[in-house]
Amino acid sequence: MAKVVVLEKDVADKIAAGEVVDRPASIVKELVENSLDAGATRVEVELEEGGRRRITVTDNGCGMMLEDAVLALERHATSKIRAADDLYAIRTLGFRGEALPSIAAVSTLRILTCAEGEETGIAVTVERGEVSAAEQRGAPRGTQVTVTELFANVPARLKFLKAVPTELSHIVDLVIRFALSYPDVAFRLSHNGRAVFASQGSGDPLNTVVAAYGREVAREMLPVDSGEGAPVRVQGYISRPAVTRTSRSYQSFFVNRRLVRTPILTRALDEAYKGYVPAGRFPIACLFVTVDPAVVDVNVHPTKMEVRFAAERDVFQAALRAARQALAGANLAMPALPPRVEQSIQVQTAGERPAVAPPPAPSAGSGAPVGEALEDPFAGLVVREPVADLAPKGK
Repeated sequence: MAKVVVLEKDVADKIAAGEVVDRPASIVKELVENSLDAGATRVEVELEEGGRRRITVTDNGCGMMLEDAVLALERHATSKIRAADDLYAIRTLGFRGEALPSIAAVSTLRILTCAEGEETGIAVTVERGEVSAAEQRGAPRGTQVTVTELFANVPARLKFLKAVPTELSHIVDLVIRFALSYPDVAFRLSHNGRAVFASQGSGDPLNTVVAAYGREVAREMLPVDSGEGAPVRVQGYISRPAVTRTSRSYQSFFVNRRLVRTPILTRALDEAYKGYVPAGRFPIACLFVTVDPAVVDVNVHPTKMEVRFAAERDVFQAALRAARQALAGANLAMPALPPRVEQSIQVQTAGERPAVAPPPAPSAGSGAPVGEALEDPFAGLVVREPVADLAPKGK
């Protein structure tokens, strides 16, 4: 009898899902990346019980036709690449065509979407990886994906989920970092019906820093820019040496707007701050690396959180030079902040930041509406700082 067998589809799907979906935060990451790739200017994330009971991501992106929505549920079906050569110049956040089928394999998935120019939308329901319903339905332009019954068919994985506050903290941290990378997109995150975080989407990176870290911290941030013309450009903000934290969880790194973990930028910051901060203290940082997509490999890890550079030394030197220049001019005038609004809010904190006022509300005409859920996306705004590292395994 043969010892080697071909696994059944549902078994293979669950194995593949384990590489992509390990907790609610990983689902939020995949869905928000799809929204951003769809050109959304507003993204709303709604959670119940830390995402364990329900995750809903709504956007005002390009939406999908019926055939695309159904095909997107097939593994390795994607609109973002066409050939193997495309892998060497990736300009989108997603590209493998694994997110939706992986999520659908371990949950009940509902998609409500309407493509631009269409009079009606479509609703698709997927249970345990199989499409159970697909029908036309009225919907605003964009896409809404709802995930329920997460890991109901994989009880072993369900047991490894942490308490609601822990799972929520990973999602809060993730959404904040998306907002930092996309200051031109308005984000809203709510939990059990209560607003947790919102960004204005004004396009001003410093405005997003205020929403993410608070006004008092934002006053102590130094602009960083390695300059134009070089193959690698590093921009962003780093904190003055007097403003540090006890972990690196307040350091956010992005490569071509993709949230990543990279020891290259970590080492560059450590080197730049030598002599400025004591051992065991780490600056707050938000750094953006812009390079030709052809010289960075983002297809090295299932989560797409790790990247490889063709010229790592160039990236290191650009980041080090930019950070040192910013620190050398630390006695310059503090950056101008957005004006205060008259009414302050109660800030939920889990760390070291003092209470602050939120950034001003967006103008009535800014951005396209997502639907009723986003008619007043910043009402009851609560600013919250990141409280956890980037969803490390086993935490």
